[in-house]
Amino acid sequence: MRRQFTLFSVVAHAIVITAALVSQELAVGALPTPHQPVLYDFADITPIDIQLPRPARPSAPARAGDTVSASVSPDAAPTVVPTGVAPETGPAGMPTADGPGVGVENGAQPGVDGLGIAAPALPPPPPPVKPMRLHQGMKAPYKIVDVAPPYPPLAQRAHVEGVVILEAVIDAQGRVASVRVLRSIALLDEAAVDAVKQWRFTPALLNGEAVPVVMTVTVNFTMQGR
Repeated sequence: MRRQFTLFSVVAHAIVITAALVSQELAVGALPTPHQPVLYDFADITPIDIQLPRPARPSAPARAGDTVSASVSPDAAPTVVPTGVAPETGPAGMPTADGPGVGVENGAQPGVDGLGIAAPALPPPPPPVKPMRLHQGMKAPYKIVDVAPPYPPLAQRAHVEGVVILEAVIDAQGRVASVRVLRSIALLDEAAVDAVKQWRFTPALLNGEAVPVVMTVTVNFTMQGR
């Protein structure tokens, strides 16, 4: 038994020595010198205090009458059930264009249309042209409808004749607007005025435009058969 152990020990040593010789023959050049180890001094490192955030507590639902914190965004959805419908407001509580304006009926501003564009003010109507006397440079009206006055029976029985002189205002359309008596015959005036009011004329023209004029007309009453 001792002999076998000695023989095994010799064989083992021979294998180790042979392996060492073979490794030296196969190695290429000398082994590299190891680098200088880097040593860190952990004494100068300041410890960092790390605090983990605490879990947030669930907030209680807002109640009616609670004030909203200034940090809450104005665009956030309300958390309180509204008690009614309020008109929508714009910046600084001003009413929006969709709602009625303050002091403006039906929300429309004076002089502003539905699109918000200021409508131009209409020019005032021209003043009415006063009737003028016929003069040179004017085209005088021409009678196109003539109505003869009936002879009043009382004037016939009284054998009253004569010429009634009237002043008539002819408007721009050629109609008789008004009549007044300049030379009166008491029994004939009314018949003369009624007849002249039914007359029609062509419009008087001044510079090519129709204008109202004042003109004098006469009505002659003559009894037939005298």
